Amino acid sequence: MSGRFLLSGEPLDEAAVVSTVASSRAGALVTFVGRVRARSRDRDVSRLEYEAFPEMVEAIFKQIADETRVKFAVDAVAIHHRIGVLSVGDTSVIIAVAAEHRQPAFDACRFAIDRLKQIAPIWKKEHSPDGATWVGDRP
Repeated sequence: MSGRFLLSGEPLDEAAVVSTVASSRAGALVTFVGRVRARSRDRDVSRLEYEAFPEMVEAIFKQIADETRVKFAVDAVAIHHRIGVLSVGDTSVIIAVAAEHRQPAFDACRFAIDRLKQIAPIWKKEHSPDGATWVGDRP
């Protein structure tokens, strides 16, 4: 995958994601960092497990970035997502957006994470003391 788009079984590096979009043209750089939280949907969470369809992920991440750039007129978008078993506190996703001004950067970052949750072929299983359940649609 290119530097801006990454699916990894290894821990994610926020500074590395930011470096793929930073430029002297961009006056604003906004990041979203998603972390595994200890409670979700009124249940304690002990860990998450992410699975993906890797052959499609880069194309979908690029589609999301293209949609985001057009809709918000931002300079660059990077998306990195982790797969495998993650503990509470681990980073699961990082999105970075560079733009000339802050408002489009904030709006674009929010759009990109929402779009990722809608169309990316990535699935999440929550593990709790009560058992494990897949969250959302999974083929």
